[in-house]
Amino acid sequence: MSVHQPAAPSTRRPTEAFLAERVAGLAPSGIRRFFDMLNEMRDVISLTIGEPDFTTPEPFTQAAVASLGHGETHYTANGGMIELRTKVSEHLAGRYGVTYDPRSELTITVGASEAVDASLRAILDPGDEVIYHDPCFVAYAPLIQLAGGVAVRVATREERQFRVSAEEIGAAITPRTKAIFLGYPNNPTGAVLELDELAAIAEVAARHDLLVLSDEIYDRLVYAGHRHVAFSSLHQMRERTILIGGFSKAYAMTGWRIGYVAAPAALMSGIAKIHQYAIMCAPTPAQHAAMAALETGEPYVLEMLNEYERRRTLMTQRFNEMGLPCFEPRGAFYCFPNVTSTGLNDETFAQRLLAEERVAVVPGSAFGPSGTGYVRACYATAYEQIVEAMDRIERFAKRCREG
Repeated sequence: MSVHQPAAPSTRRPTEAFLAERVAGLAPSGIRRFFDMLNEMRDVISLTIGEPDFTTPEPFTQAAVASLGHGETHYTANGGMIELRTKVSEHLAGRYGVTYDPRSELTITVGASEAVDASLRAILDPGDEVIYHDPCFVAYAPLIQLAGGVAVRVATREERQFRVSAEEIGAAITPRTKAIFLGYPNNPTGAVLELDELAAIAEVAARHDLLVLSDEIYDRLVYAGHRHVAFSSLHQMRERTILIGGFSKAYAMTGWRIGYVAAPAALMSGIAKIHQYAIMCAPTPAQHAAMAALETGEPYVLEMLNEYERRRTLMTQRFNEMGLPCFEPRGAFYCFPNVTSTGLNDETFAQRLLAEERVAVVPGSAFGPSGTGYVRACYATAYEQIVEAMDRIERFAKRCREG
């Protein structure tokens, strides 16, 4: 045998054994599982993926096209175009009264999801605990775990319209707690937090010297007179808040993958390192599209918001009329009805509804244990399709109860 050839091992590990334990143990997204199932079926009305059905407004697209025509196909600064960061800073100051230095306290990311990931990896040491509420976006707990942290769940309940309270968060704090993770307006429930509730949570964070990560990707999609408040704008919260936002939802730009993270410079220095090594920078043409969105997008946002309001009213009313109790969502673009009156659990309800009526919803348990017994139905789809979907769901629910 050649001295350069290593000896063959006596036994060979299964290939999957090379996966890291923290990765092998992660469950796949319940949202994507149903999305993949319906992609193999025809004549399905999908109320699954949280994505606007509107096409990106033309001025945003044209800005990206123009940038390509001008040969702007190279890297930008790691943190993103300074012009875009300045616009984001002005946007946050104008809407919420909180200011950030575009050069040292803002980073343009590949969607809000990258902002969440980079922020968690920047702040967590092994064993650090992060308190989060559920039901919530499916990525929160896995990303905490992938960053080496411990995800500490606080359950929310329908009786409180799935709003987490300061008392519930306070009861979950231990000596290992480092941060609180908030996601409001909420995916999947449509819940929002009012100013007094936010202030109470801020007081808990200050008293226990904790960071707060606030995912506010749905900040512009609020209804029924609710006024969104940026968490970092609260008294003394700017220096202990990581604010996450983006363009996907309000500007119908999901596929452009443009988000941002805003934080004090001392925190941003770490977040920017993660972003730099993992991503380099967000796509250049997409940054130009985001610039146009901030410059010209307000009429489009309001137009889409008005249409979502119309759909929200219809869907909420229909669910309640058919005996699937649904509290009034005041943010994002989801309804979260309770389906237990059909005698089915949420997983079976979603599977049978898809198979029998060609309507796709997501089981609430995909968003955490507190979602068990509910389903998420997204009203970011055409009004006429929602009308038809509601007719099919009502027919299905009636058949379940009679059967």
